[in-house]
Amino acid sequence: MKNFPKSLSQKLQQREQNNALRKLPVFNNLIDFASNDYLGFARSEEIFNQTHTYLLENDIKINGATGSRLISGNHNLYQITEDFIANFHQSETALIFNSGYDANVGFFSSVPQRNDIILYDELCHASIRDGIQMSNAKSYKFQHNDFEQLEKIICKQLETRNPQLETFYIVTESVFSMDGDSPNLEELSILCEKYNCHLVVDEAHALGVFGDFGQGLVQSQALQNKIFATIMTFGKGLGCHGAAILGNQELKNYLVNFARSFIYTTGLSPHSVATILIAYQHLEAEREAIQNLRNNIQFFNQEKLQMGLKPLFVYSKSAIQCAIIPGNEKVKSIAHQLQENGFDVKAILSPTVPEGQERLRFCLHSYNSEKEISEVLNLLATFVF
Repeated sequence: MKNFPKSLSQKLQQREQNNALRKLPVFNNLIDFASNDYLGFARSEEIFNQTHTYLLENDIKINGATGSRLISGNHNLYQITEDFIANFHQSETALIFNSGYDANVGFFSSVPQRNDIILYDELCHASIRDGIQMSNAKSYKFQHNDFEQLEKIICKQLETRNPQLETFYIVTESVFSMDGDSPNLEELSILCEKYNCHLVVDEAHALGVFGDFGQGLVQSQALQNKIFATIMTFGKGLGCHGAAILGNQELKNYLVNFARSFIYTTGLSPHSVATILIAYQHLEAEREAIQNLRNNIQFFNQEKLQMGLKPLFVYSKSAIQCAIIPGNEKVKSIAHQLQENGFDVKAILSPTVPEGQERLRFCLHSYNSEKEISEVLNLLATFVF
């Protein structure tokens, strides 16, 4: 076997020197404040059993998709599930992708064209940024949730560009994965209407959290008809795997023809698609888990205020709560102490977040107890102050 390239070894060594080397974690039985399983659907025995029963009742006994959806992998469950998703989200259509990453890369690498403009929030997820890098369109980032700066960038671009010939795409997330905060989507939609821009919203961390039935932040604010494309990811609140892009029929037709991450990959297995369908059916019927999650978010915010921890935290009303503790070494140390005391809380290090913005990321769930929330915050206060 040839020696490992020196340049790659040096990059690994640099990460280690910066105390930022990533390693795969070992599975643990700690109290969960780390996973994205906000409603507990990933651990739901009922969803597991109902998925199995659904497959048997419909005589679906196939382990794999057998090919891409454009060749042999487009089994009937896809149409059933996409129709259910579209109806649930009050969208004309839905197109399932294998993951949220695939959906974002597929959309942004294919939809914006060479003379188009993409304006994206500086904290948008890596999958969005990767897709934008693969695009032929021009792209500019704006400061996080700063719509005044966004409008200035739009106006500057309009001085030399024709919006009748060149499309402007404005990109944001409804809940940002590293901060847990949200933009003012209504204000942003008004801005997009004013300048005839196409609004694209990633709802990965809002599905299952916002809305009466967990539909997401867009629908909870009745803005679904003002969004050009919405990306729904299933690996968080829905507790399974895959994603869907919501939009009109023309957008779906276009993605089927030009989104390379959709075209050139084996489809999801029937079991995976059935799990998505059953999980969505549970989301439509399961109000208790959604309410429990909301109660826990409210209780967490009250507790951090009473314990004097509020200045550490980024403002958030979502299931993601982040305490800023600068320095990779320091934040890793506190995370380790919390883990030693039985709580699975993860440190988010630079370069995943900017240097000086390292943090502890607390993910809240419907199944966390108030006692667990109080205990983990008490421990945090002890280690920080």
